Amino acid sequence: MKKTVGVIGGGQLARMMIVPALELGLEIKVFAESADASASMAATQIGDYTKIEEIRQFSQGVDVITFDHEHVPLEVLEQLEAAGVAVRPASSALRFAQNKIEMRKILGELGLPIPDWAEANTVEDIDRFLLKHQGIAIAKTPTGGYDGKGVRVIRSAEEISDWLQLGAVLLEQKVNFVRELASLCARRPSGDMRTWPVVETVQKDGVCSEVISPAKDLSEQSLHLASEIALKVAEGIGVTGMLAVELFETEAGELLINELAMRPHNSGHFSIEGSKTSQFEQHLRAVLDLPLGSTEPNAPYSVMINLLGVDSENDLVSRYPAALAAHPSAKFHTYGKSARAGRKMGHVTVVGSDLVKVVAEARAAAAVCLKA
Repeated sequence: MKKTVGVIGGGQLARMMIVPALELGLEIKVFAESADASASMAATQIGDYTKIEEIRQFSQGVDVITFDHEHVPLEVLEQLEAAGVAVRPASSALRFAQNKIEMRKILGELGLPIPDWAEANTVEDIDRFLLKHQGIAIAKTPTGGYDGKGVRVIRSAEEISDWLQLGAVLLEQKVNFVRELASLCARRPSGDMRTWPVVETVQKDGVCSEVISPAKDLSEQSLHLASEIALKVAEGIGVTGMLAVELFETEAGELLINELAMRPHNSGHFSIEGSKTSQFEQHLRAVLDLPLGSTEPNAPYSVMINLLGVDSENDLVSRYPAALAAHPSAKFHTYGKSARAGRKMGHVTVVGSDLVKVVAEARAAAAVCLKA
């Protein structure tokens, strides 16, 4: 009997699950927030994911519920689970992705490497942490932040007085890192797990700009450690499906966990062309407890460039003919979104055996798409 996967959230991650779902003989249903959502072609319901009545209706007739984002209220998911609906990742794991303070607590309990941190509820808490860390800290809202939102570099409590009025704030040591990495893995309910090569991520204005797979010049020790960290997180908190662990690499070669995502992640888009099994296919396999696929690379190097909107006019698609003609080896993906400056509109991936050439080709292909 054909299995049906229900995805809450109609963004580009849900969109990129559609093709592998069809190839695996699955039916995919999407609960979208609007009729013009990125994954609207698979939307069977449009509504408000915070309302249990709507989500309960969506869950009928699907074998498993999974996610395009991590913002569905835990109480909604807990009610689904109490009714016998398979929710993967489960609310018990997803809560650590929804709340950064809870995430820091569990990572500490698991003995995993993290920056020094504190929960701040008062001005005195903030002053104490700043004094301990040479007068500077990273402040984060515990919930709701992404792509640089909900993050501030602070030197005084006054700089986050507005946040403090709303509740606790997460304070973190400002890490002097040399680069950012991401370690991806997938875990199925039976416990089987797979990892991908550790990737390097390049950020621009708080948003991921480029991903290089594998991370260049990464020591065997760091490669092993990064993969072990992802596996320990997945097993330690019971993640089912994809997990992305964002990491800082320091000058001393130390790896520190920055963020977690329990779904397909921007740092894994390269895997569509760059791996035997993409993160999107693997996520579907994992949440349905199907055997996981090989994560072996298709080429020595893969480079993915995010296509970020430059204005409200360039929809990317009009640029594709020129880009396709100039760069036939590049693979282009569009997310079907209305144009807006800074918005993730799509991505381009190039694979090959010469990293310098692969990077140059990917950047050049992206430049054609975004040329004013």
